[in-house]
Amino acid sequence: MEVANQSIVVEFVLLGLSDQPRLEKTFFVLILLMYLVILLGNGVLILVTVSDSHLHTPMYFFLGNLSFLDICYTTSSIPLVLDGFLTPRKTISFSGCAVQVFLSFAMGATECVLLGMMAFDRYVAICNPLRYPVVMSKAAYVPMAASSWVAGGANSLVQISLAVQLPFCGDNIINHFTCEILAVLKLACADISINVISMGVANVIFLGVPVLFIFVSYICILTTILRIPSAEGWRKAFSTCSAHLTVVVIFYGTILFMYAKPKSKDPLEADKQDVSDKLISLFYGVLIPMLNPIIYSLRNKDVKAAVRSLVSQKCFTQR
Repeated sequence: MEVANQSIVVEFVLLGLSDQPRLEKTFFVLILLMYLVILLGNGVLILVTVSDSHLHTPMYFFLGNLSFLDICYTTSSIPLVLDGFLTPRKTISFSGCAVQVFLSFAMGATECVLLGMMAFDRYVAICNPLRYPVVMSKAAYVPMAASSWVAGGANSLVQISLAVQLPFCGDNIINHFTCEILAVLKLACADISINVISMGVANVIFLGVPVLFIFVSYICILTTILRIPSAEGWRKAFSTCSAHLTVVVIFYGTILFMYAKPKSKDPLEADKQDVSDKLISLFYGVLIPMLNPIIYSLRNKDVKAAVRSLVSQKCFTQR
């Protein structure tokens, strides 16, 4: 443990899975493959939504933002995790930890707001289709996406500003793969009640409000769909929002599973649960960004057609 002359922490030690080295090598290969799929899948989605004029719509604009966000989110942590799997001593500087916490908060909050924006887009498209071109014009959806990034960044700036003001003068061992904010705050040698309250308020704003907004939007969407007389109309309406709804369920379901689980009081069970929580958190940060482009392109004819067109153009130019 390295500390400054005044016993001020200048770096943190990340435990990861240090006590299970065999698992580390296995997870290195697995996480690396998933990270490459994330870069490829989300990169292709961004490319087709930008290059194909048929995809210059609000839904695909939001989707492109979501793909870019997923790349930023994983790139802020996964390379460090992969490096940690290969090195016996996993350290990160205080400033590096602060940057990682900032990016994690910013990307997480932005994704919550973006999913809410996408729910509103689907609500207008299904419940008010005639007004859709007016309500979701470029003058509306570009500022909506920009505001989600600004809101996420502002929230993260508040949280990290409060965190870096805390004195860290004792233990510098973080029992996690990355600089997870709660694990970091446990190391502060000062009262963290303001930080906890601030994060609680942020959770209500960036988790609770979007969830409520999405829930109300889909209640209205479901009510509208049930009024459609034909089965073909039902199918088309459901197909336009099924991908978004799947992503929402996976995203918020995983968060609920992670933080709503009861904590064991038995020390042995607590250690096992600790490893389980770290792995769930790790795969949450990798699996969801990997699944997003798959979910949005699997049953989407427009995206499939755009990808085929892009591939054929590349093949033609190479000839």
